[in-house]
Amino acid sequence: MPEEVNVLILGSGPAGYTAAIYAARAGLKPVMYQGGQPGGQLTITNDVENYPGYPEGVMGPDMMVDFQKQAERFGTDNRYGLATSVDFSSYPLQVTIDEKHQIIAKTVIISTGASAQWLGLPSETRLNGKGVSACAVCDGFFFKGQEVVVVGGGDTAAEEATYLAKLCSKVYLLVRRDEMRASNIMQQRVMKTPNLEVLWNTETDEILGEDEVEAVRVVNNKTGEKREIAVGGFFVAIGHKPNTDIFKKSLNLDENGYIKTTPGSTLTGVEGVFASGDAQDHIYRQAVTAAGTGCMAALDAERFLSAKDFEVT
Repeated sequence: MPEEVNVLILGSGPAGYTAAIYAARAGLKPVMYQGGQPGGQLTITNDVENYPGYPEGVMGPDMMVDFQKQAERFGTDNRYGLATSVDFSSYPLQVTIDEKHQIIAKTVIISTGASAQWLGLPSETRLNGKGVSACAVCDGFFFKGQEVVVVGGGDTAAEEATYLAKLCSKVYLLVRRDEMRASNIMQQRVMKTPNLEVLWNTETDEILGEDEVEAVRVVNNKTGEKREIAVGGFFVAIGHKPNTDIFKKSLNLDENGYIKTTPGSTLTGVEGVFASGDAQDHIYRQAVTAAGTGCMAALDAERFLSAKDFEVT
C-alpha cells in the first residue's frame, strides 16, 4: 500500500530543512527524504562565515546538523532515501523513493539543489575545501590579499574573477579557448580590471599542494607549454547543474534545467508542487537565499492545503 503524506520534502539542504521547520511548526507532519547528498553542498564546505546567527562562523556539516536537529525538534520525519521517479499528471501526487517505496502526497516541496560542475582532477577532489572552491562569494574572503586562479570562460567565471579581484592581490583567469563565452559587458569588466590576467588557450594540468593549494600547473593547449603559478586558491567556475532530471517530464524547466516558478512565489504551475533553493535559483545560489525560499515553499504549501480544506492525517 502506498504511504499517504501531507507534505513531502525532497532534499535536505538549507531550503529543505527550512521548509521542514515551517511545515512541522504548522502541524503538517512533513516527511523529508534527504536525497543523494544529505545536507546538500554545505556538507563539502568547511567554513561558513556569511550565514546570520553564526558570529564566529561554522563548519558547513555542523551547520546542517543544526538545521536537521531543529527540523526534527518540531516533528519532521527525516529519512534517508532518494526520489527516483515522480508522477504529477494527476492529483494527489505520486513519488517513488529508491525505486520501490510509493508515496501519495498532498503537497511536494522540491529542494533537490544543484551540483557544481568540476574538472574531474584527483587533486581537485583531494583539496576541495582546502583552497579549492566552486563559490567565490562563499569563500573569497579567506583569500584576501592572496593570488588565486579562476577556471572558466562564461559569465559565471567572469563574475567570480571580478569579484575576487576586489579581495585578492592577483587573479588569473584560465580560459581554454582564444575567446570567452561571457557576455560582452562581462568581458569588458574582466579586461578593465587591472589585477586580473586572462590566460588564453590554457587548461589546468594539476593542482599542487599536500594539505592546501600551493600552486597550479597549467598547460597551453596550443603549444603544449606547461608552467606553474603559485596561488593560494583555485576556483572552478564552469557552471552548476540543477538536480532536476526526474522532473523533466512533469514540470516546466528552463534551458539549463532549473525549475520555473511563478515570480514572488514557489509555485511551479503544477497543483500542489512547490520548488525552492538552488533547484530553481540560478542567480544567487546562497544558503541564506535557499533557506528563504524554503520558508516560502512551506507557507505556500500550507496555504494550498488550507484552501483545499484538507484534513491533516
